[in-house]
Amino acid sequence: MRNRAIAIGLMLAVLGAAAVQATEIYKWVDEEGNVHFGDRPDGEDVEQLKIESRPTDPARVQAESQAVLQGRARAAAAKAEAAAEQPTAEQQREEAAEREKKCTAYKTQLQSYVNNRRLYRMGNDGEREYLSDEEINQTRELAAKRVEEFCN
Repeated sequence: MRNRAIAIGLMLAVLGAAAVQATEIYKWVDEEGNVHFGDRPDGEDVEQLKIESRPTDPARVQAESQAVLQGRARAAAAKAEAAAEQPTAEQQREEAAEREKKCTAYKTQLQSYVNNRRLYRMGNDGEREYLSDEEINQTRELAAKRVEEFCN
């Protein structure tokens, strides 16, 4: 099986090499300094150029072109999606106003927590439940984090 694969590979390589055509092209400069190219040398200072050409595979060209077009379409779609996700100026103003409102409310809340020595929460029965010193510190830290988050 392996020998067969090697034989097929060699045959494809030989066929591919046969498809390459070499054409003799010559380059020379005439007495007036003009550069000329041709398939028959003409002049004294002639240089032979080696040019190889292969037939174009239309299926390969089509596949490459489709791949490029698909890549461009994906890039355009991604760009459009990113643009759609960006907030408009009106949305940005609304968000800024909301942040300012929350900042003011959280600053007021923090100031209240700092000024009052005893903090409480309302229980399910409507009675005040006073917080322990540890709970007061946690509540003040949480309020300070909110102020930092919305005011900076």
